[in-house]
Amino acid sequence: MIIDELVQKIKLTGNPSVVGLDTSPEYLPNYEKICDDKTAVAESMIEFNARIIDKIKGIVPAVKVQIAYYEACGVLGMAVFAKTLRFAKNSGMIVIADAKRNDIGATARQYASAFSSGDFDSDFVTVNGYLGTDGIKPFLGDENKGIFALVKTSNPSGGELQDLRLENGLAVYEQMARLVRGWGRESVGKCGYSNVGAVVGATYPEQARQLRQLMPNTFFLVPGYGAQGGGAEGAVAGFDRAGGGGIVNSSRGIICAYKQDKYKGMSYADAAYAAAVDMREDLAAAIAHK
Repeated sequence: MIIDELVQKIKLTGNPSVVGLDTSPEYLPNYEKICDDKTAVAESMIEFNARIIDKIKGIVPAVKVQIAYYEACGVLGMAVFAKTLRFAKNSGMIVIADAKRNDIGATARQYASAFSSGDFDSDFVTVNGYLGTDGIKPFLGDENKGIFALVKTSNPSGGELQDLRLENGLAVYEQMARLVRGWGRESVGKCGYSNVGAVVGATYPEQARQLRQLMPNTFFLVPGYGAQGGGAEGAVAGFDRAGGGGIVNSSRGIICAYKQDKYKGMSYADAAYAAAVDMREDLAAAIAHK
């Protein structure tokens, strides 16, 4: 099971974190010099991602590549997306395509195919389960692939829908949790977790604890740490009693660390490494105090 591989890599690195390669062109150190040359920007983006991957691959188990930053750069950007996925995979990292895909069943099959083979081949892909079961089924069944379904997102307005109460008394996010638990029932690995994971934001720790009770065999992908305002304690709130069961994302806090005073004078790759180490220590301290 791919979830077993992810859990094993977390254990080997001692680090339940994933680096988000949300690489906006403006993050490139040389962007102002090359901003008018789309080819040069694309080449610099892949070099930026590759150098960071090379630096962190020994201490970080996974990367999450957010497709929107590459789509915004057009065809050249999507080529960078594909190259980044491949480079990370060839570097031995677990690769999460953050695409939040879904649609009706027939279209969902095409999305599932896109991220399970070919140019965009990924170990996991994020999905939106709010179209129901027929939009999720095409992503299931391959033990070498996994998904993370949106359950409780980290953004401030997520509660406009997710916190609404249904006739049965459950919040919408709780009902989604029940569905995610069911979707993953047939794909639980040796580690005790399923290939069907859940996105549970670090900015809502009480709900994360509740969701851990509702989904004991569901692995959490936790956005919201760092730049989005979530701290380490909130990020690990939904972890299990043994300090596992989740992986915490940081994007700008790692890939833009070279812009922070704390890492001033470092190259962007060295700063990313140092920030990743600091994040690992921050999470470890929070887990120890759970």
